[in-house]
Parts: sequence; C-alpha cells; structure tokens
Amino acid sequence: MDLVEFEDILKEVAPLTEIVCLHLMGEPLAHPKFLEILEICTKYHTQIDLTTNGILIKKYTEAIIDSDCVRQVNFSLQAFKDNFPDRPLLPYLQPIFNFVKLAHERRPALYTNFRLWNQQSNHSNNEDLFLEVEAAFNININRNVEVGAIKSKKIWNRLYLHFDSRFEWPSFLLPHQGTQGRCHGAVNHIGIHADGTVVPCCLDKNAAIPLGNAKTQKLSDILASDRFSKMRSGFLNGVLVEKFCQHCSFINRFKKEKN
Repeated sequence: MDLVEFEDILKEVAPLTEIVCLHLMGEPLAHPKFLEILEICTKYHTQIDLTTNGILIKKYTEAIIDSDCVRQVNFSLQAFKDNFPDRPLLPYLQPIFNFVKLAHERRPALYTNFRLWNQQSNHSNNEDLFLEVEAAFNININRNVEVGAIKSKKIWNRLYLHFDSRFEWPSFLLPHQGTQGRCHGAVNHIGIHADGTVVPCCLDKNAAIPLGNAKTQKLSDILASDRFSKMRSGFLNGVLVEKFCQHCSFINRFKKEKN
C-alpha cells in the first residue's frame, strides 16, 4: 500500500474510529515510509497505537514522542525472548527503557505497555526481564499474575506490564470449536491488510474472511455488506457465523470474559 492509498483509506477510517493501530502483521517501524505515515495520521487528527518489538525504537524515539497522534506504544517483549533466547536482554531493552523515560519527560500523557504474552497458567520464564525492568525504574514488580482476571499492571507512571497467555493463530487445521461464541472482531474493530483486503480482526493474517477491498471499494459499503452484517450480528448474539471463526481457539477467551 503506497502513501496515496493509505491516505485515501485513512480519510474514510478517521471519522469511524477512535484509534487506528498501525499493525496487523509485520513490524510497523520497519516500514520505509513510517515517518510519512505518522505525518498523514497527524494531518487527519487520528490517534494511533503502535505495537512493535522495539528493535528499531532508537531510530524513531524522537519522532514518535514528538508525534501528537501517537497515543500508546506497545512493546512485545516476548518476541525477542522467543526469537533470540540466547542473547543478553539488556542491550535490547536499554533503548526501550530510554524511550519510556524520555516519553515521561516530554510527553507524560503517552501510554507504554511492556507486553508479555507468554504466560502459562500463573507461571512464566520472565524473571530475568523483571529484574532488568526493576533495576531500570527502581521499582518492585509483584510476580503474581492471573491472566483471567487482571492482565495489566501499572508499574511506573504510564508504563504498564500487560500479561496474556500464548495463542494459536486461527486455522482450518485447528479443531472445530463449535458454533457458539462471541468476538470483538467486526463489533468494535476491523483489520485492513497492506493489499487493501478488509478482514474482521487482526488474527485473520491470511485474509481467510475477505470482506472487501478498501483500495477499490468504499469502506462504508464494505461495512454495510451482507457478509459483514451477518458476522457482526452473529457475534453480538453469541453465534459464530463464519466457519473460520469456528476453528479459532482465541474465541474461547471471550467465554472467560463473560463469566
């Protein structure tokens, strides 16, 4: 998606949503036109959330902090541990810590999350990371985590730890989960792939449920389509209309929310 296409789509999206998340798949800071994308979001007064692995944060620290359009930055810290289990943590974490501290000085309203979506029951292998965070911010972190209850812990100003368990990407190869369930997809958010394909949620990474294409269709027409309407109505009434959703184990998390 080039910048002209991005701006055309954002013009339609901006009046319809409170937040635009600059990710569906991939690393947003690796986009060659990332700074121009920030400028376009600022032009249309769009509040954005960034989710990043943080590897490139040093390059864009100043730009992100100085961009009023950026509301929140999520750092997926478990990604580094998953991909580079034998590398030391501190060289990776230090630029992220620097970002958080500078943001507090210059934009104290900016939210930052350290995501640790690698929980197994109440246990994790994050002790080394906890120690580094404690040392960097001179705090003590409560190790008790219950992802079914409170997933987010405020640890320093507007810095939070956000815990969750690992999830499986939806796939027709996964066991059938049934036809009953709810989801936030198509209810309070949608996803738009780089090729313009509109999907109901950010877990539909391969566009298994193509609802239309924002490059060639009006977004309002896509959201008014029969397929979208049936899917949304189904979620609101506890019915999984799409077969792909019936093979999504992530859907089971919303049963816990209801309970």
